[in-house]
Amino acid sequence: MLTDLPSPRQSSARGRRADLTVLGVEAALVLAAFAVGALLNARGVRLWAEAAPIFGAWRPHVGWGTPAAIAVAAAVVWRGVGWARDAPWGRLLAASYLAAVAWALSLALVDGWSKGLATRLTPEAEYLNEVPRVTDISAMLSGFADKIVQTDAGVWSTHTAGHPPGALLIFVWLDRIGLGGGGPAALACVLAGATVAVSVPLALRSLGDQAAARAALPFLVLLPGAVWVGASADGIFAAVVAAGLALLAARRWWLALAGGTVLGFALYLSYGFVLVGVLALAVIALRQRDRLAVLLCGAAGVAGVAAVFTAAGFWWPQGYRLVVERYYQGWAADRPYAYWVWANLASLVLAAGPVLLPALRSTVLAARRYRTASIVLPLAAALAVLVADLSGLSKAEVERIWLPFTVWLVVATARLPEADRRAWLAAQAATALAVNHLLWTWW
Repeated sequence: MLTDLPSPRQSSARGRRADLTVLGVEAALVLAAFAVGALLNARGVRLWAEAAPIFGAWRPHVGWGTPAAIAVAAAVVWRGVGWARDAPWGRLLAASYLAAVAWALSLALVDGWSKGLATRLTPEAEYLNEVPRVTDISAMLSGFADKIVQTDAGVWSTHTAGHPPGALLIFVWLDRIGLGGGGPAALACVLAGATVAVSVPLALRSLGDQAAARAALPFLVLLPGAVWVGASADGIFAAVVAAGLALLAARRWWLALAGGTVLGFALYLSYGFVLVGVLALAVIALRQRDRLAVLLCGAAGVAGVAAVFTAAGFWWPQGYRLVVERYYQGWAADRPYAYWVWANLASLVLAAGPVLLPALRSTVLAARRYRTASIVLPLAAALAVLVADLSGLSKAEVERIWLPFTVWLVVATARLPEADRRAWLAAQAATALAVNHLLWTWW
């Protein structure tokens, strides 16, 4: 177990003042993003986000998921820190998974079963709209790139065209095993997305950071980003990335082949997951042994998946080139970079929660003396997010798009003094509840 995590006595008045200062910066960023977004929308600037920087609309509401969400939040805030510290490891992971499922489901049900879950993935722009068109998976893969750009006949819908074919494949496979339709697909997003509350702690523990795994776990459960886990495909994407990294971190080096295979498949879920390579290299560097073997096995897994997709007729670089072209045929051409390049960060704060910058502040300070997983991985995730933001290929909707990186940013909460964690958990829960009840998010 680590001995460098802050103790209750290390929660100094100076540290708390610094955290409150950083919290004030976050609040100013979020308020500025909403205010400027409202002003730009009023002036007719095409942000294509009524409640910018969040992709949604202002619509205060409550639902029958409200009391359940409050109850889950209260239970985790009340007992989460102590349970995470003392509970047997296996029971802790099981309870965390169930709590994360309950949290995401209850937040989704604030909008009701139909609008909150069953019809979230059925609009024309979503993957499910394309599932009936896929009668032959081989033909779909070989002709996938031909339907990305809008000038082509039979063009894919927005989300399908904007991602490699692996994303569509997931929902095709669900349909083929009898789990077709919006309800099963939404539940799959929730059930898969909640596994990050298991995969991330497992990775930290494998890398010798069990104390940090326990400390961060309640924050992974009460992640405000759960608003978008239930239900968007990005919940599944986050789960795939986290599972791949956890396998890469596993103490048995040969599991890296499975980890590389999972991460290789992740590359065919989103083009942006090439940035997961930053996290993967960080995981390998953090291992105490077998680094070269893990690197080679992981690379072999990635190469194997790429070979299968390429042999099936989908060439990833071509898909990326075409999706950039398609990106600027749509809303991205209108959305002003000068606004979104900083407003995206406000969306990230709302998805990761107000604990984000205070936790990163503590992590950066600790990085001067330590190189543990709970320090290196959040900083690697922050680097990946920064590159994605500056690229201009992530203009808006990052509250869900960046979920696979957000869950690793939340690992930085392990650096917070234990005495302050309950208060921060309450702030996290309040953020999620406020977003979900004041805004109507489109996914």
